[in-house]
Amino acid sequence: MKVFRLDDLEAERAANNGAYLSFLRERNMSAGLYALQAGELDPQTPHQQDEIYLVVSGRAAITVGEETTTVARGSVVYVPAGVPHRFHHVTEDLRVMVVFSPPEA
Repeated sequence: MKVFRLDDLEAERAANNGAYLSFLRERNMSAGLYALQAGELDPQTPHQQDEIYLVVSGRAAITVGEETTTVARGSVVYVPAGVPHRFHHVTEDLRVMVVFSPPEA
């Protein structure tokens, strides 16, 4: 078993001055914590893996392919591999748990 505390992950991410912290990598999946500040632009490009985003805190819009919706704490978004996507209109600092399957390259 592996157990992670969100506060510890956020502190590690912030200490490394990065928007993304990869904290788990297994044979069939990987997970990380992604952060965008209010007003910040999301530079993502499509990934080769399926993804699930769980919004831990904050508020933003996300566009996946041609569809756009707003997300906030508790929102879960599935993004198929290869589909363009990005967060935008980040109105509150955003923290998102990301799960990739298969593991992020």
